[in-house]
Parts: sequence; structure tokens; C-alpha cells
Amino acid sequence: MGTNTKIVSLTLFLFSILLLQSCLLASATDLLRIKLKKKPIDQKSHQTTKESLNFLAKKYGFLTGRLNGNTDIVSLKNYMNAQYFGEIGIGTPAQKFTVIFDTGSSNLWVPSSKCYFSISCYFHSKYSSSKSSTYVENGTSASITYGTGAISGFFSQDSVTVGDLVVKKQLFIEATKETSLVFLAAKFDGILGLAFKEISVGGVDPVWYNMVNQGLVKQKVFSFWLNRDADEGEGGELVFGGVDPNHFVGNHTYVNVTQKGYWEFDMGDVLIGKNSTGYCSKGCKAIADSGTSLLTGPTAIVAEINEQIGGTGVVSQECKMVVSQYGPEIIELLIAETSPSEVCSQIGLCSGYATENAIIKTVTDKGSDDTTCAICEMAVVWVQNQLRSNATQQKIMEYLNKLCNKLPSPMGESTVDCNTIPSMPNITFTIGGKKFTLTPNQYILKVGAGSVQECISGFTALDVPAPRGPLWILGDIFMGVYHTVFDYGNSAVGFAKAA
Repeated sequence: MGTNTKIVSLTLFLFSILLLQSCLLASATDLLRIKLKKKPIDQKSHQTTKESLNFLAKKYGFLTGRLNGNTDIVSLKNYMNAQYFGEIGIGTPAQKFTVIFDTGSSNLWVPSSKCYFSISCYFHSKYSSSKSSTYVENGTSASITYGTGAISGFFSQDSVTVGDLVVKKQLFIEATKETSLVFLAAKFDGILGLAFKEISVGGVDPVWYNMVNQGLVKQKVFSFWLNRDADEGEGGELVFGGVDPNHFVGNHTYVNVTQKGYWEFDMGDVLIGKNSTGYCSKGCKAIADSGTSLLTGPTAIVAEINEQIGGTGVVSQECKMVVSQYGPEIIELLIAETSPSEVCSQIGLCSGYATENAIIKTVTDKGSDDTTCAICEMAVVWVQNQLRSNATQQKIMEYLNKLCNKLPSPMGESTVDCNTIPSMPNITFTIGGKKFTLTPNQYILKVGAGSVQECISGFTALDVPAPRGPLWILGDIFMGVYHTVFDYGNSAVGFAKAA
């Protein structure tokens, strides 16, 4: 297989295809259940959680026993609605590890007992091949680069226990190097990827694939129900092998997976209140990602949302410069009915449209020329929305400068005044022709408690160039409101209101 470096940005997505609901509903004896538990919020954990949000915290889970014959239950603990984590076993006898069940990546990795020089390894459980009777040496080197850190090591083969299911001959990565403070502060040991094999480092079969291939589940479906009530002990449930009808109301809306790798699908317009943002009116791409805490989307829309909800980010002087020098010209070109896609190239700020699709970058990650072009393209979207409201040039310029102030910080986070939550607008996503609405209480994440409580916008900026983007990543905030079905057998993902 050789050395293989994979860029995995933020996490996975979901499938789609219109399916009969009865095909997805399995009996209790056919399901592997991963129950989610809540971790109480305390003041000491406040700073740790903020750091977790800055890198869009991943998810994890805890092993429990067997229930009702063939039904296996694996409990997932929820850390302040930002991290869902749990336990698996590797080897014989099973060595326990806390992992993220991540639909945004495809490999399983845990720290290795041979990890000597990364401080993160000393604070987490480590796999020791010498303690397992089912270990088979492989040794092929591997590395994975995430949006917030990287790991490297080598492949090994062993049995993996999830609930009462034992996946045999599973290739996984023993991590000997973890290159980010993310892994030091994280409450997980490793990551168990639930994405497609197409993005698997080394081309190895993911754990889910082997569950299916070894006949451990009767239906090629898994589903997430995330309990967002921080006061309840039960955090939710990940079900392998079907769907629990007690976890949702109504019917699921299914959309096709448009590109295997992530669980990616087509999405329509995004509305702030009842008003279209315009940016995705002709379609955007989206992924459903159990390993991302928040929601990420194009900076142009995120800035508008944060302006509407009073979010406070980092002031971008370059944004104000572009608006000051080129704002009037952008307005004039759009009034003259110049194609929006040609405005920035006509005024010399964009030489063409980027075609890279390997790495997802934020505006702040780009070089100076790319940043100027990206800001211009955002300004075009903002001006279009204002022109629809018949705003004057002065009002438009004031609005653009206001949005520049709302551009998120390099890590993407924006805070809001907790007292203003009742007056914030709903945010609505169009998926499969239907509206999926998030209320302010659903998209604002409260961190800490009492006098130190902060409220964080659930929207962060992430710009993906065409043809891969524009792209939205619908993380736990969205999946907590809408029960999500990942239908591997039919390459589809479905959403229904969570019960």
C-alpha cells in the first residue's frame, strides 16, 4: 500500500435516495445500538470546551452490554453538546479505547505503545500488539492530515469489538506521532471513521464495511439520534443495522449521495428568517458529519448570519479595504446587470475561478491575492441581497462594512450576547425540496455556566472552491435537531425531526 497521506477536512457526509420507510425500520434484535450519555457541565470544563469548539470537536463513544438477544448497546457520552465519545475494544482480550464515531473520515486509528515522542500519547490509552493473540503484523506506513492536526504511524491487523460485535481482521493505524495540541486536549484516544472507502488511507476497508461484509448487521444502514438536552443523562444513540422509529417523528426526507467519499449531497437555498441569502439559491453541496460540532458554510453567508444574530468576530481590514475601493464599482456593475460571476474579474480582483478540490481552506488560510478575490466574491453576494431590497448605495456600503466586522476569526468562532437569543432569526436549510429550520436555541451553543457562561454562534466559515464547493458541513447542531439516516446500501442520507 505504501505511504499514503490523506487530507480529511472536518468530517463526513450523508447518503440519499428515496426509500420505503419500512425498508429501514429493523426489529430490536437486528440493531447494534450505541447509547449516548451526557457529561455534566461544570465550571472547570469551560475552557477545555471552548478549545474543543475552536477545532470543531469530534465524537466518541462508550461500550456497554448486550440487550434483547442480538441487540448490542454501546453508550456514547456527550461532553457539553460539543463532543460525543465512547469506547471500543481492539485485540484479544480487548484493549479499551475511547474513539470518535466520525462520518467524516474512513480509517480507524488509536495511539500505539510505540508512540514515544508525542506528548499526546502519554495522556491516552495505547494499543500494545504483544498483548493480543489475534494481532497480525502489517507495518505499512500511513498518515492522516485533518483540518486541525495530523497523525502518522503504521497499519496493523486485529479484531475490533463494537458493542457485542467482533469485527475480525480489521486493518487500523497504530499512531506513533500526533502533531497537534488538539489531540493532547481531546477526550478521545482515536477516531473510528464511518465514511466511504474512497477516502480511506491505504484503501483499507473501514470498520463499517467489514461489519457488512462479515454479516454482522442485517441492513446496510446506520443512524444517529443526538440528544441536545444537556440536563438529561442520555445523550442519544447510534444504531448500526437499521433505524429506531422511537427516535424521530414523521418521515425522512432522502437525498442521493452525489459523490462517495464523504456523505455528500445537493442542498438548496439557505434562509435567514424568511429571506433568501441567495448564495445557494441555485444549489450548494453539503455533507452530514457526526464528527463536527458546529455548522460550517461559505464565509459570505456565515458573515450575514452572524451580522443578523449579533455575532462578534475578528475585524478584517482587508475586507474593509476592498469594500472602500471597489464597493461602488461592484454596485454599479450589478445594477448594469453584469453577470455576478464576472464582476470580480472585470474589476481585476479575480483572474479566474479556482479548480482545486483537494484541500478545503478558509479565507484566512489563503494567500493575499486569493483573499482579495474571495472578499470581492462575498461582496457581490452581499450587494445582490441589498439591491433586492432597493437599498441606496450609502446603505449598501454601510451594510458591507458592518459585515466586514462580522467576519469570523481564523478559527471561525463568533460569540453572541446570550440575552439576545429570543430575538434572533431562525435559519432554514432546503434539502430535498423541504425546509429544515433551526431556531436560535438550537444553533447557539452555550459554554460554561452561571456568571462565566458564553454563547457561541453555531456557524463558522469554510470556503470550498468550485467545482467541489460551495459546501456546507452539517454537524452535531443540525443532526441533533434532525435524526439522520446513513443508508450505505442505497447511497442515500435521510433527515427527519428528532423525537
